[in-house]
Amino acid sequence: MSELTVGVRELKARLSEYLRHVKSGQTVVITDRGVPVGRIIPSGQSVEEKMLALADSGFLSWSGGKMEPIETIAVNRGDRLISDLIVEDRDFDPLP
Repeated sequence: MSELTVGVRELKARLSEYLRHVKSGQTVVITDRGVPVGRIIPSGQSVEEKMLALADSGFLSWSGGKMEPIETIAVNRGDRLISDLIVEDRDFDPLP
């Protein structure tokens, strides 16, 4: 998978051209004063293709193998859903 790098100003001036590159399967890395700030990736990529692209760009390390599930750290033993408890906690206003 190929990758293009473009500054914000250049991207704004020639957006249609860069979108054509994305449609053809390329990733466009957007920079602001030389610092990467975002990327435009083709929407039809599989999760594996996205993971490989991230690995190629140095954002993660992945051997390409299947990831093992993580062990559960906390267990809800009550009869209320964790999501309900979080919403209740967000709605709590300690000040009258």
